[in-house]
Amino acid sequence: MSPNASAGASAPRSPLAGQPAPRNLLVDVPRLVASYYTLQPDPHHTEQRVAFGTSGHRGSSLEATFNEDHIIAISLAVSEYRQQQGIGGPLFLGADTHALSEPALRTAVEVLAAHEVSLLLSADLACVPTPVISHAILQHNRALGGSGAGSDASGSRADGIILTPSHNPPGDGGFKYNPPSGGPADTDATGWIERRANELLAAGVDKVRRVSFEAGLKAGTTHRRDLVGPYVEDLGDVLDLDAVRASGVAIGVDPLGGAGLPYWQVIAERWGLELTVVNQVLDPTFAFMPVDHDGKIRMDCSSPYAMAGLIEMQGDFDIAFGNDPDADRHGIVCPGVGLMNPNHYLSVAVDYLFRHRLGWRPDAAVGKTLVTSSMIDRVASALGRPLREVPVGFKYFVPGLLDGSYGFGGEESAGASFLRLDGSAWTTDKDGLLLGLLAAEITAVTGENPSEHYRRLTTQLGEPLYARTDAPATTAQKAALKNLEPEAVTVDTLAGEAILARLTRAPANDEPIGGLKVTTQNGWFAARPSGTEDVYKIYAESFLGPDHLRLLQEEALRVVQGAFEAAGV
Repeated sequence: MSPNASAGASAPRSPLAGQPAPRNLLVDVPRLVASYYTLQPDPHHTEQRVAFGTSGHRGSSLEATFNEDHIIAISLAVSEYRQQQGIGGPLFLGADTHALSEPALRTAVEVLAAHEVSLLLSADLACVPTPVISHAILQHNRALGGSGAGSDASGSRADGIILTPSHNPPGDGGFKYNPPSGGPADTDATGWIERRANELLAAGVDKVRRVSFEAGLKAGTTHRRDLVGPYVEDLGDVLDLDAVRASGVAIGVDPLGGAGLPYWQVIAERWGLELTVVNQVLDPTFAFMPVDHDGKIRMDCSSPYAMAGLIEMQGDFDIAFGNDPDADRHGIVCPGVGLMNPNHYLSVAVDYLFRHRLGWRPDAAVGKTLVTSSMIDRVASALGRPLREVPVGFKYFVPGLLDGSYGFGGEESAGASFLRLDGSAWTTDKDGLLLGLLAAEITAVTGENPSEHYRRLTTQLGEPLYARTDAPATTAQKAALKNLEPEAVTVDTLAGEAILARLTRAPANDEPIGGLKVTTQNGWFAARPSGTEDVYKIYAESFLGPDHLRLLQEEALRVVQGAFEAAGV
């Protein structure tokens, strides 16, 4: 499989891909931060309004899509949403290492403290990974009773905000809200917050009540707490780290300059692991990053180009892995193989976990998004476990992970989480730290690394070829694709096989998938617009080889073009 296929997206390769970033690619951090404060978005321009995609609001201050006005409006909207929902406990507030995350955190503190929101920040205002916020929310709410979301009538449930654009380029910023369930907010919550924030933007945010950042930190409602220790200590409740320590497995970690960096040394010392952090640089320009496939700097731990540094060191460790800046994604590197395709590793993780987690419910299901590899379907069937397919978006795994009816939830973009050893919730957001350490556990317990496990799975269940193609799309084209109906596919066969299903709603929860998926016995394709970029995506997978995969892609493209023509776009 080509490097692009391994990374997930098929796109023209830049001659800079995998090479050190030239200086002209580095973001101008002073200009970026200055623009955050000085550029004001025009609410009459759609692209400059608040827009919550699958992973919150994202943008760049240089394009007037992520500026102080946005954060003022969203922060106040979150405060009002909490009041409406009766959420009166602490709001855990964290940020990753993107240059815009710190000024956004300062703005959020100024607004939220002025509105007497109970804030809980990291002890030294250090960066905080997304999964640590999710873990902290669930731990607080579990103490109130229930599985973690809390059900008390006193309104003391916790929620959280993470300021991160995930693996996006250094010039981007992001704002994610996690309600008391601990995971990404559902569409009802994000829709309400988005509408209210845009109302505030349109009215002007000059009159929004604020205090200075220093006053916000000193407010009686603002508190600081060690968030590292509780998360690290709890890892023994979700992983067999004693086995990892006893085996002496040599582990390499590249945090890619992200929020996970301060955690790894603490994890190594607490659990006695032979773990080496190969890159300890924190630099908001991310100048140390190899260039990604398209010539941009992007901290994507599922990209073989962005992960080129760790891949070069694959022979130095028994297992190695990287994370993105907010540490909710993972990239697994095995000696002799390099970076594993995310779908391959998720298949191995499912197979291993459901064979070794005896404390989970016997009917606990395997959760996956509709565009994740069907190898997981075959693994679940071989295990005798129910499969639950949901739309793209980790928020759809939250209820199942929270009540233990899903043992695992994973998506093709290298994000996943799973239950504690006793079958209770660990996090309800993606946890890249956890999935990296699971690779070490698999290697320690079985004596084989995840790539060796995947080879064994392919001999038993078949070897799929998976590809994703991204293409530019206008807003109108994305809308046409999002509203596709099953009737858009008028034939009965796909790439020579009988069509088994035409899906515009997910089997697990009957939620719209925002596109179309067509399946046969040995292949499938899905077409959907991106929720964060001006592109559409065609996913395809075949168990019958490259020629069959190409046929699937060609027929998918015909369906997409037909939808555009029918809509006149």
